[in-house]
Amino acid sequence: MLTTRKKQNVIKELEAHDTDTGSASVQIGLLSKQIDELTKHLKSNPKDNSSRRGLLKMVSKRRKLLDYLSKENQKRYASVVKKLGLKK
Repeated sequence: MLTTRKKQNVIKELEAHDTDTGSASVQIGLLSKQIDELTKHLKSNPKDNSSRRGLLKMVSKRRKLLDYLSKENQKRYASVVKKLGLKK
């Protein structure tokens, strides 16, 4: 789970305006942080299959949001990928 402070940092980094909390770029950033934390958990707990399933769902959702963002706003997509260090 992400702490409130971590979520706020991600939102500040990727927000389009002051009250932006639900745009595709912010959702991608939050999912990326959750994926990173869950990956660390799964390295120390390799038999936790229910968490692995959740991780796969999150990766799929992030992929869909990235595809949407690339279609809608190519500049924003490029900046999000660069800020988060994602491949593509």
